Amino acid sequence: MLNTTTLLRVIGLTIAIFWSTITLAGELPAVGKPGPDFTLNDTKGTPHVLSALADQQMAVLYFFDAASRPSQEGLAYLDSLKKRFSDNHLVVWAITMSPTDAVARYIKQAAPAFPVLLDPGAVSEQYGARAILPTVCVTGPDHNVLDVFQGGGKTTEILLVRLAERTLSRKEPLMAKAISDAVIAKNPDNLEARAVKGYAEMKSGNLKAAETIFEEVASGPGTEAVLGQEGLSAVYAEKGEDDKAMAMADQVTRKAPKRGFAHVVKANVLYRQNKKEAAETELKTAVSQPESSPFQQAVALNKYGRFYASVGKYEKARELYDQAVTVDPYFVEATSNKGMSYQREGQWDQALAAYRQASGISTTDAFAALLAKKAQEMIELQKDAAKRKQIDGLVKDLAERYRNQQKNKPADADPWTSRPLVFAFIDVQEKGGLADRDGMSTILTTQLADHLNASGRVKVVDRVVLDRLLSELNLGSSDLADPATALRLGRVMAARIMGTGTLFTLPGDTLVNLRLVDTETSAIAKTLTHQLGPESGWNKELLRLNREILAAIVAGYPLQGYVVQVSGDQALINLGAGQGMVQGTRLDVVEETPPIEYKGRKLQGLPKVVGQLEVVSVETDLCHARILKKERELKADDKVRENVSPI
Repeated sequence: MLNTTTLLRVIGLTIAIFWSTITLAGELPAVGKPGPDFTLNDTKGTPHVLSALADQQMAVLYFFDAASRPSQEGLAYLDSLKKRFSDNHLVVWAITMSPTDAVARYIKQAAPAFPVLLDPGAVSEQYGARAILPTVCVTGPDHNVLDVFQGGGKTTEILLVRLAERTLSRKEPLMAKAISDAVIAKNPDNLEARAVKGYAEMKSGNLKAAETIFEEVASGPGTEAVLGQEGLSAVYAEKGEDDKAMAMADQVTRKAPKRGFAHVVKANVLYRQNKKEAAETELKTAVSQPESSPFQQAVALNKYGRFYASVGKYEKARELYDQAVTVDPYFVEATSNKGMSYQREGQWDQALAAYRQASGISTTDAFAALLAKKAQEMIELQKDAAKRKQIDGLVKDLAERYRNQQKNKPADADPWTSRPLVFAFIDVQEKGGLADRDGMSTILTTQLADHLNASGRVKVVDRVVLDRLLSELNLGSSDLADPATALRLGRVMAARIMGTGTLFTLPGDTLVNLRLVDTETSAIAKTLTHQLGPESGWNKELLRLNREILAAIVAGYPLQGYVVQVSGDQALINLGAGQGMVQGTRLDVVEETPPIEYKGRKLQGLPKVVGQLEVVSVETDLCHARILKKERELKADDKVRENVSPI
């Protein structure tokens, strides 16, 4: 038996050998910090530079032994993934210190879809990848290290599950499902992989498939079954089955009190039930729990930030958005929301920086790009002294008219000829649940305004002018909820049509209810209700909504004018691009019919159509039309009206 002194010497020697090994192996790169830059050549002599990768790309740096089958296991899965998905935003580099003959054998057998880089040893040393292989380092935006894994076997499964989660954050649910399926095929009992697949199905809108997967996970053995119950609570909430969602979330919080995502589910339900204090309590609990995946933590932090932003606490909201991005740099909504918080405070430089950062992280995020464009326009306006002075004068005049309850009515003595049709989005309020992204109503009205202006049929009031006017009059969203106030604003800005309504965040959907109000008659000209679906499909749905708005405007406000002159089969009309005239428009030539006297009353019938024209070319104030048919000779001063019936 060793005495105490000898035993202590043995322990000390063991510790010394251990730390010596660690020192020789090098230290692993720090998560959240940029990985050490390097340049390595592949087997063809082509150099690959880490810092040359695009900032938003996710790179898997896989250090392996080309002569070891276990060391190559994870590479086989990544190779299959790269061959199935042509995703340039996911880079895989296999890095090895193996002899060239072993590398050549590996490449001949595997024919990988990624480069194999030859490392003399320095890079492996920098990444702590000499003693234990494989060592895998995943980098993300700005080349910061997201995850580090060492060893094969179960560690390979952990690597792939985390990669599936990261891919899900990048809005690539199909790839996330493929990675999850690969893990499940290797180990059907891996419940974490099944759960990630369930969330991928939810992201794809396949709630039934997600529910089936989570039910299977929930029925599994051990404590991991709680992952299924957690997922089920999210599915029920997405389906609008609030009671079932709350009951299932309660089960999760009792069984696994350190998990946070079930509290997010409860907060979502409570918020849309207008129980906002209770929702805040759940969000506070959610962000304090240690057991959640990175994308779940990011969702919780972002939701909590959205809550603070909804009550005007923007500084606190930004702190939470920053934390969400630290946990999951690909959670672009948090970066975009940070920009919106600056925008609401009028800090356009900071807003633009955040929107550009969001666009850099996700090049396919159309909303961040749109918000960045609008922020840039505001910054340019602030630098344009002449334009600023012009807007200041206009806003001052409009504010005075509003206070005196005067209409900004153009001095046009011609009641028949159509004036340019002005449209104003006065107020679209956000209601219902707490959406992941802030400023959805701003995005909605901005995109619709761009589409409507591009049509040429209407001129949408500049949002800058409206916002400045609201600020001048000290009118907030609660004031705009009053229809009389909204109408007064519309009339002051000479808008014939006012758009107002509500954007509802519903379980699994977004619903817009838009009312088009005639400011001259106060009548609702049209009510439009449209489901926008998930964020990924908004562009297509907004184009459809735009067509519905234009159809309602054309039907309710057909263009009217006069024949200026007639020459042969051609007529000149006093309507041009300024009124929204376009080539191909059909015009009826009309004349008033005499009234009919009946029981002491004069009844006016519909005008009689005496001819029809088709517009062949358009100028600013005039258009040229071809005479299609006529019941009499057409002449100057004949009235024309747009034919809105289907041809």
